[in-house]
Formats: sequence, structure tokens, C-alpha cells
Amino acid sequence: MESKVKNLCGLYLRVSTEDQAREGFSLSEQKERLETFCKFKGYEIVDYYEDAGISAKTGNYRPEFERLKEDIKSKRINTIISLKLDRITRSIFDWEKLMTFLDENDAYIDCANDEVNTTNANGKMVSRLLMSVSQNEIERTSERTKVGLAGAIKQGHLPSQAPLGYKHENKKLVIDYSTKDVVIRIFEMYYNPSFALNKAKNRHLA
Repeated sequence: MESKVKNLCGLYLRVSTEDQAREGFSLSEQKERLETFCKFKGYEIVDYYEDAGISAKTGNYRPEFERLKEDIKSKRINTIISLKLDRITRSIFDWEKLMTFLDENDAYIDCANDEVNTTNANGKMVSRLLMSVSQNEIERTSERTKVGLAGAIKQGHLPSQAPLGYKHENKKLVIDYSTKDVVIRIFEMYYNPSFALNKAKNRHLA
């Protein structure tokens, strides 16, 4: 961006439950660091956009991020300020779509911690490399989770609420004899509709 063009900034702050547990930074901490960053660079802060408790995975709707994009379209802001690239997205696909959107609207991204801005070709190249690393981290975590879950299931342990008719006992799924008859009846009613009709008729006659 040429120096004569004023940086009108929208500070994008996002934290999910997983981020808070893993990295420990809050929205208020992000805000403080980004305000200091903008003051150092001489940027004008126009507005704040905070998405709390929302992951940046593909498909997740983030209301404040959508509001930020609308403000870019209306030329209210021209620069997104964020702590790290992964605050904005962790998907290469979404990142490329965002790059196209920013190019079409003469807008840019500047990240405080990653020391990346998209005002030039080198900045865009570095952002793509960092985004690839971020997506790889997500995919590896997903793989490890799936392997661990599969192993637990093989050992008879479901790390979630037990389905009707079963209960957890010593980390294994076992029959819950207090509710098993309910499950048997449900299956009988499903596979044999006449069974359900006869039961209802008998109750009516009684």
C-alpha cells in the first residue's frame, strides 16, 4: 500500500474454546496487543470485530467476520489487523478466497505476531506458507484424534454418553439391565409394526 493511502483498520479478535485452553490468550489480551501494534505503525482504528468461542474451521459462520467483510466492501475500512493468520482462518481454501476478496476491494491484512502483511507479493507468499503449516497442524491433530477414538472403541470404550440400553462401567460399555427392555421393545416395534398395533389394541381393550 502506498504511503499516501491511509490505513483504516478493523481489529479482528477471535478465540475458540480450544485456543483458550491451548494458548491462553483472551480477547482482551489480543485487543491490547493489537492497539499497541496500530499505534506503533500509525494506523487508525475504525472498529473492533470479536468472534468469541468460534473456530476458524471451514464452514463455520462467524458473524463479526462477516460484518468486517461488509465494512471492507463499503470502504469503511481497508486493513484487517489480527494477532496471527490463524485468527482469521486455518484453511488454505478459505485463505485464497479471502485473498481474492481483498484484491477486489483494495484491502489488506497485517498480522502483529506473524509479521506478515499482504500489501506485496512477498507478504502474500509468506502468508500462504504459514497457512499451509496451520492447516497441516489441524489435519495431523484430526488424524491423531481419529486413531485414538478408534482404539478406544475397539477396547469397548465410547468416550461419550452411553446410548440407551447401555452404561459405562470401568471405562467400557456394558448392558444396562434397567433400560434394556425399553430398547428391545423399540426394535420390536420398528421391525414388526403389527406388534405395536397389537400392544396398543390390548391396552385399549383393557
